[in-house]
Amino acid sequence: MTAKKILTQGIVQGVGFRPYVYRLATSLNLNGYVRNLGNVVEIILEGDNIELFIKRLQNELPPIARIDSFKVLDIDESNFDEFKIIESSDSYSGISVIPPDIAICDSCLAEIRNPTDRRYKYPFNACTDCGPRFTVIDSVPYDRDKTSMDEFPLCDDCLIEYQNPYDRRYHGEAICCSDCGPQMAIYKKDKLIDSNNPIKLGAEKLKEGKILAIKGIGGTHLVVDAYNDEAIKELRLRLNRPNQAFAVMSSDLKSVQRYAELSENEIKTISSNKRPIVILKKNKNYNFPESLSPGLHNIGVMLPYSPMHYLLFDEGEIDTYVMTSANIPGEPMMIDNSEIINGISDYSLIHNRKILNRCDDSVIRFRNDELSFIRRSRGYTPEPYTINYDVNDLNILSLGPELDVTFCLATDAIAYPSQHIGNTNKLKTLNFLKESINHMKRITKVCDIDVVACDLHPQFFTTKLAYEFGVDVIPVQHHHAHAVSLANDYKIDEMIVIAADGTGYGDDHTSWGGEILYTDIKSYERMAHLERQKMPGGDLATKYPIRMLLSILNNEELIKNYIKYFKYGEIEIKNIFKQLETGINVGVTTSTGRVLDSVSAALEICNERTYEGEASMKLESAAYYSTTELELPLIFDKNELKTTEILEEVVKLYLKGHKKADIANAAQKTIANGLSELAIQSAEKKGITTIGATGGVFYNEAITNAVKNYIESNDYTFIQHKNTCCGDGSVSLGQAIVAKTKNNQ
Repeated sequence: MTAKKILTQGIVQGVGFRPYVYRLATSLNLNGYVRNLGNVVEIILEGDNIELFIKRLQNELPPIARIDSFKVLDIDESNFDEFKIIESSDSYSGISVIPPDIAICDSCLAEIRNPTDRRYKYPFNACTDCGPRFTVIDSVPYDRDKTSMDEFPLCDDCLIEYQNPYDRRYHGEAICCSDCGPQMAIYKKDKLIDSNNPIKLGAEKLKEGKILAIKGIGGTHLVVDAYNDEAIKELRLRLNRPNQAFAVMSSDLKSVQRYAELSENEIKTISSNKRPIVILKKNKNYNFPESLSPGLHNIGVMLPYSPMHYLLFDEGEIDTYVMTSANIPGEPMMIDNSEIINGISDYSLIHNRKILNRCDDSVIRFRNDELSFIRRSRGYTPEPYTINYDVNDLNILSLGPELDVTFCLATDAIAYPSQHIGNTNKLKTLNFLKESINHMKRITKVCDIDVVACDLHPQFFTTKLAYEFGVDVIPVQHHHAHAVSLANDYKIDEMIVIAADGTGYGDDHTSWGGEILYTDIKSYERMAHLERQKMPGGDLATKYPIRMLLSILNNEELIKNYIKYFKYGEIEIKNIFKQLETGINVGVTTSTGRVLDSVSAALEICNERTYEGEASMKLESAAYYSTTELELPLIFDKNELKTTEILEEVVKLYLKGHKKADIANAAQKTIANGLSELAIQSAEKKGITTIGATGGVFYNEAITNAVKNYIESNDYTFIQHKNTCCGDGSVSLGQAIVAKTKNNQ
């Protein structure tokens, strides 16, 4: 008789993997056992059908499971007389991962809608195929006593399901029912309301136009009726969020299709068990208030992913709600009950299960039907990336930039990305980063850090934090990190990359953001860039793009056409010109974002930034409605694209009365073509045929498409992010890869 040991790594804990192994082994008359070993599942087999077991195991996995590593070893027989699932151990420290939080499955959804089921209307229904994972686990192996469900001992009925290997709830650590699990309650401010159905009462309050906070799986949402203009404006006022678009949640796909356009890929993604927010184009039937998504041609949409979401729709009369994260802008989501009920909402739906790790909604946008992550978080974190290069044996922690931060833990050739952390210039968010690092270390068992990678910018809080770990620190240039994360998607050793965004600290100590780089992963060379422009007042030129426009034009006669946008009129204009002459508090930038913002200001689309990327996003939306092609000058000076000439022509065309949409479209296309031409010239110098695009500017579909067309029409291969963010969410991955490949030949 044959005997073998199998060690599997991947998403093999908390997904019904062990009961599946049990059922398969017993059906093939095999003896032995299966158990969790920290980050690995160990299977011992004796019998005559082991080869068939191995074949079927890899081809018939449970819905959420994924095997990344599969090792088969010969062992001596032990004469087992049956097959068992035995107690977990943490004696093995291999590479594995806890699965992300998964949307409620069809079976659990049917139960909460079935009046005869004992879990009817129970808002925490889950099984091994769905429900919370990452947000409820404290450490590995993934057993109930290491989760926030440990506070809810199973009742007799749930215990029978939990102990039955043939039940879909076998060792489903989040399972429970109304007799033994978490409960919901509703508050009016800090006063508890006695209610037999808090969710129904919450739906009624939403119908009345009230603001409702809902504590969910990985955080808290603020919710209002998406059709109620007054409620939306009140929410904006209380959040101090005057213009940034709100995401919405609709009850089903049919509701979404009434107001938005969806491709097959968008339908597949928004309906997947990961349930991200997907940025969709508004259609002609869009009938929500302008206050919902002001000045934009698109809107972020998601479908329900938790039982409580479905129950909220079932109990109410509204098919679409605003669902926005309950936090002060730049700070982490609220998860503490006392903080929630004392927040800005009129009413709060809360529960008594602890959220051990915040996890914000993921955000995805399709550009020309190609998926791009804007925020990779719930539903995806902490699924790891494979580093597709030769790596050193160091454990790396990489901390990302300062805004839109994620971090990575990298060991061997695996990088574990964190959920979205946010803006670490806020103390609460910086503390959230530290807490999340410790949490990720526990669940990955990557406890000892050898090297910390960080941004090149010396003043970032993440850079300062890097030096607090007491180990070697490797600073990585911002756009090089962007480029490396893109290259890893394609396993490319060297390429030319267009890195276009708002800002990144350059190795010449100026602000970069319109860069053509050559990279061979370990190093980079700056080949070309946009024209250097002065930034009067530093961040003021970002907040008020009219200041940036003044600087780029450097023309007093032209800028006087915009005098109404300067608070102190002509005096302020003269003072800014004087500031540019003296160089006092004046930065230098090659940022594509600042040029696009200036175009937006020149066309009077947006003259004050109230959220990240506002001016450029509104410019894209204006250009979306263009009907006529216009030409703008494309002038190069050696390795620079001249942007002053572009802005001058934009202003002249606007003053002549050309349509905003047409000028906006022409400006975007001209900048895209200019960057593309610089990239092609650089590729020719290096003898390289692949050109990539990275950075937040490439969330812009029109610019991405223009760059792609220009590069491919010149017979070069164009690549863009497919598994990672083109924005700052992927910087930590790039940093980790640079550190993992350093000094590795």
